[in-house]
Amino acid sequence: MVKRMIIRKKKEMDITKWKSCAVDIDTYCLLRAMGSHGFRKPASMIAKIVDDEVKKISKKNGSPYDKTRESLLSQGKKLLNGK
Repeated sequence: MVKRMIIRKKKEMDITKWKSCAVDIDTYCLLRAMGSHGFRKPASMIAKIVDDEVKKISKKNGSPYDKTRESLLSQGKKLLNGK
């Protein structure tokens, strides 16, 4: 019997598309449990929570969702680039 070795090319993470964040273990466990009810992975669950919060902010400020989202995204990108 001949064993075959599979050599996989290591993929580099595109750091312009993804960022990591750390949460305490209890928060992570809550996140996993919340996601399991909606069949979401942690990344999708975080995205949903953020989207829900953007909706709350836009409603509170009386501005359209799209405008609020773009404004917050612009602010976040400035912070990401250290400006």
